Amino acid sequence: MSDAQQITLIVDGEEMKVTTGTTGAELFFERRDVVVARVDGELKDLDQPLPEGAEVEGVTIDSPDGLNVLRHSTAHVMAQAVQQLRPDAKLGIGPYITDGFYFDFDVEEPFTPEDLRQLEKMMLKIVNQNQKFVRRVVSEDEAREAMKNEPYKLELLGKKNDAADAGEGVNVEVGAGDITIYDNVDRKSGDSVWCDLCRGPHLPNTKLISNAFALTRSSAAYWLGNQNNQQLQRIYGTAWPTKDALKAYQERIAEAERRDHRKLGAELDLFSFPDELGSGLPVFHPKGGIIRKAMEDYSRQRHVDAGYEFVYTPHITKGHLYEVSGHLDWYRDGMFPAMHIDAEHNEDGTVRKPGQDYYLKPMNCPMHNLIFRSRGRSYRELPLRLFEFGSVYRYEKSGVVHGLTRVRGMTQDDAHIYCTREQMKDELTTTLNFVLGLLKDYGLDDFYLELSTKNEDKFVGDDATWEEATCTLAEVAEASGLELVPDPGGAAFYGPKISVQAKDALGRTWQMSTIQLDFNLPERFELEFQAADGTRQRPVMIHRALFGSVERFMGVLTEHYAGAFPAWLAPVQVVGIPVAEAFNDYMFDVVDKLKAAGIRAEVDISSDRFPKKIRTASKDKIPFVLIAGGEDAEVGAVSFRFRDGSQDNGVPVEEAVQRIVDAVRNRTS
Repeated sequence: MSDAQQITLIVDGEEMKVTTGTTGAELFFERRDVVVARVDGELKDLDQPLPEGAEVEGVTIDSPDGLNVLRHSTAHVMAQAVQQLRPDAKLGIGPYITDGFYFDFDVEEPFTPEDLRQLEKMMLKIVNQNQKFVRRVVSEDEAREAMKNEPYKLELLGKKNDAADAGEGVNVEVGAGDITIYDNVDRKSGDSVWCDLCRGPHLPNTKLISNAFALTRSSAAYWLGNQNNQQLQRIYGTAWPTKDALKAYQERIAEAERRDHRKLGAELDLFSFPDELGSGLPVFHPKGGIIRKAMEDYSRQRHVDAGYEFVYTPHITKGHLYEVSGHLDWYRDGMFPAMHIDAEHNEDGTVRKPGQDYYLKPMNCPMHNLIFRSRGRSYRELPLRLFEFGSVYRYEKSGVVHGLTRVRGMTQDDAHIYCTREQMKDELTTTLNFVLGLLKDYGLDDFYLELSTKNEDKFVGDDATWEEATCTLAEVAEASGLELVPDPGGAAFYGPKISVQAKDALGRTWQMSTIQLDFNLPERFELEFQAADGTRQRPVMIHRALFGSVERFMGVLTEHYAGAFPAWLAPVQVVGIPVAEAFNDYMFDVVDKLKAAGIRAEVDISSDRFPKKIRTASKDKIPFVLIAGGEDAEVGAVSFRFRDGSQDNGVPVEEAVQRIVDAVRNRTS
């Protein structure tokens, strides 16, 4: 073979010479789990020839990118089945999403559960036909001819040049580069049996989808995610490399449904969402109030220990405050509409004194700035750490509101720290360590960090200041030793931020605490302190929310613990169950000792039989159950029953009380 017939590639980091025109499929022929190639950082179909000098990496089906390709390919198979079942169906968009995919269709009748079951059978038949996914580059005219019966695809072709801003999922179909169509090709005849406008890449064939997929639900959806557009029908599905992986996923979903905080909140009588109050406005019942108070009390004490000072601010303010802060310019859509009040009128109806716009506050920071500015400040006072459990209100759209995790009225554990430029790095480090330590105390200990940087279309201040703030945050985050993930353009308008991302018991990631570095609001509010040399200088401002909101954090903890809160948070920590009515007084004496030690305890003296009382305590997820009968009363003991069903008999009462007190005080159960 001559040199002219060869090219050089870098394959998985090693140089390799191959024949000109070699494809990814040929290169990774012996690696059956490779389903797509990463060529110079871009994912390519395996049947594409590899260019001279390319860096090539095989992407396996169980890798994040491989899973995305698997799921997008499965979406195509689903769409093919839909158009077999409903020949009148018009295709929308079908991207991969976290753990699955969806596809939108314009159909006369919504899909039923029976339709989904039938579609799964039809999909399996397509999968077993081992159809090939074949990419072809076409001109716009050719694409329009191929999609002439698909009005939504034709609309997408018209949006090609501005696909990034055109709406939900447009980049999946069209965007920068060539226009491509993917054909599902019959193995035997070589004919295209179905096709779609798509940027790809895809699996080499449908057989790789195997039988590890499922259609999960259908719903209404607006074309391109815009409520002003046509309403379509969306089918969601999931796909995995193996049946075992699919089964594990389905078990996780079932467990997540069992842990849904809205369901548990009702079952455990913790909180509710009355229609009379409106969307996103929860109320906490007595048991939920106990958990919330325990959460807040512990947080307050830790803040006192860390040198924070408590402040309180009102729920509404004149609109001018948010003109100064910039929120009315940059955050108006997230605020409730103004209340126009205080206008005075003459008898003839003319305005004698104009009114003013008041707003429910969406943020506490502008009010904390007024506290800082209320008198002269010295460098000796810095860092000044102001803390508030402050109620804020945000106009979340009704389709976004979700239980406690996305509400319209919330309480933020909000802190604003004012420091010098020289202090800011140490203060950021201290703040991050404080945040991580406190989250661990509540039972979350698997973290990574996300660094949100400037949104070029939505920011105040100059580039140099943003660069300094971003670099400082990055240094602090990297020094923590935690993984740091970039979030380009995700910052608030006034400064970059670090977000603590925490994984719960099911491995799901929740954004928890945020730490934002802000040079801009001190400038807008003209905040000053007197430096050691007598000059007036601007403080640096650090925004910090630990829970994010108390409501959201409680929703997360409810699901993390599946309602079985650790003893220090549980609304009822101990239930005493006498074996018979004759031992009620003995059990009340035991519970009185627990109450005297600060334990939340009660006696079950209901008319239920003993076994049912045990089941009720288990259903209510009580951390400790104390049982007493004749032998126990004679020797001053109880039987100690734990939440997992295990039991320790004959425990002296004083020892039982001390065990429980220690477990609550040390937050060990």
